[in-house]
Amino acid sequence: MIVLGVILLILGFVFGISILWTIGLILVLIGVVLWVLGAAGHAVGGRKHYY
Repeated sequence: MIVLGVILLILGFVFGISILWTIGLILVLIGVVLWVLGAAGHAVGGRKHYY
């Protein structure tokens, strides 16, 4: 999720498409939150890892 978000951020910046930039930022933030929760040992959606 983080990688996809970064790709969309780069594409949005290069092509000047603001919706890609926004979606990429949201995906990166969600990915980081899920990663931190998983690393802290909390179950995310009933699983130890969200992937």
